[in-house]
Amino acid sequence: MSDTGRQSLGDKAEAAVKPDSQKTYLEQGKDMLAGKSDSAASSAQPDSQKSTTQSIGDSLSGNSNENSDSLMNKAKDTLGMQK
Repeated sequence: MSDTGRQSLGDKAEAAVKPDSQKTYLEQGKDMLAGKSDSAASSAQPDSQKSTTQSIGDSLSGNSNENSDSLMNKAKDTLGMQK
């Protein structure tokens, strides 16, 4: 369950599963706007008001009030897979 005004974990996963190379420009634009909107909502919402599910999702995706990098990106950086 996602908090009001936030992107659900299912929606985030759905957007992440399909590679950008297989998405239309419209899908890519929609994903970008949804991600930016969710990130802004994450930063605006105090951690104390986030549901447990939303807090976990923010930690995994890097959407947090501290604007820290996601666990996935940290792992990629450690393995030398970042750009």
